[in-house]
Amino acid sequence: MAFLSDTLSRVKPSATIAITQKARELKAQGRNVISLSVGEPDFDTPDHIKEAAVAAIRRGETKYPPVPGIPQLREAIVGKFKRENGLDYKVSQTIVGTGGKQVLFNALLATLNPGDEVIVPAPYWVSYPEMAAMCNGTAVCVKTDIEHGFRLQPEDLERAITPKTKWFIFNSPSNPSGAAYTYDEIKKLTDVLKRHPHVWVMSDDMYEHLVYGDFKFYTPAQVEPELFDRTLTVNGVSKAYAMTGWRIGYAGGPEQLIKAMDKVQGQQTSGACTIAQWAAVEALNGPQDHIATFRKAFEERRDLVVAMLNQTPHFKCPVPEGAFYVYPSVAGVIGMKTPSGKVIENDEDFVTELLAAEAVGTVHGSSFGLGPNIRVSYAAANSLLEEACTRIQRFCNSLR
Repeated sequence: MAFLSDTLSRVKPSATIAITQKARELKAQGRNVISLSVGEPDFDTPDHIKEAAVAAIRRGETKYPPVPGIPQLREAIVGKFKRENGLDYKVSQTIVGTGGKQVLFNALLATLNPGDEVIVPAPYWVSYPEMAAMCNGTAVCVKTDIEHGFRLQPEDLERAITPKTKWFIFNSPSNPSGAAYTYDEIKKLTDVLKRHPHVWVMSDDMYEHLVYGDFKFYTPAQVEPELFDRTLTVNGVSKAYAMTGWRIGYAGGPEQLIKAMDKVQGQQTSGACTIAQWAAVEALNGPQDHIATFRKAFEERRDLVVAMLNQTPHFKCPVPEGAFYVYPSVAGVIGMKTPSGKVIENDEDFVTELLAAEAVGTVHGSSFGLGPNIRVSYAAANSLLEEACTRIQRFCNSLR
């Protein structure tokens, strides 16, 4: 359609949303669908956070907020970064957006010129390359592998950097693989970045609190203080506080960048929902006990899903360190046939046929830039996960 912009033609729709919609349609037809395609905790927002939102409404906190966020939330963000990450941001170096996605997008929109490159390790969250394209940049996707637990190797980062590189997007723990980087692994990457002072770091720390066992979370600006002045540290309340629908993300970064993002947001959405911001103040400043409960539940689910998928014919499922996804290889099923005679030619075929045959919704790995794999979200009750894995095993056993 000639009326639409050239930019839009470079952007692919979200595979995660597409699969979730297909699952909804099957459900509407009366099928007993188990959808493991969406990245959303199944827990409810903790009560003390909900009560803070109600109190804000009753106090009349219902007017337009300042574009970069209410002062109370920006102060809470400063406190959180200092307390949990050892990062010293000033209030003027913080910004609040309508979800972490808007914060990332605004940073790219404020900084990218045509021809600028954005390094994105694959598998990646589906929106990173599309955001770069929408902001006139070029995503340079660097593949990782299952042998290294889907973690980017420093030599591969070094090879990907060119004079045109503007950003390196870093996501640990990762969506979709659940891979998380140790202090030493991050240090090897930051050592590379120190040699290339024109490259900025966008660290998406959304899954920070969802790490398992003895794993300890670190963020790049914490590991390498030399990178502090060219790092945007992005986080939000969606995952750790089960507040996906409240739509609050935030970031800390150099003041000049934050001002540029503020300028973009001022012409785009203005400030994020005031009531949700007051709830986020309570999330960051209030009791944190629920995080340990969430973490314990997710760790049990991870162990259940990994064990069952590794007992599934033709599957290979590494144990992720964080988030609530597993990213098994389905290379073993490629070329096999379903009972109806359909040949599984790629991971998208696998996901489509699994949904049709067993009503289990997952997402094909090629949409995250690395296949043949699938992403399975274990943000669901143990009973549902057990049933879903049983169905996946049954489907794989039916292939010839």
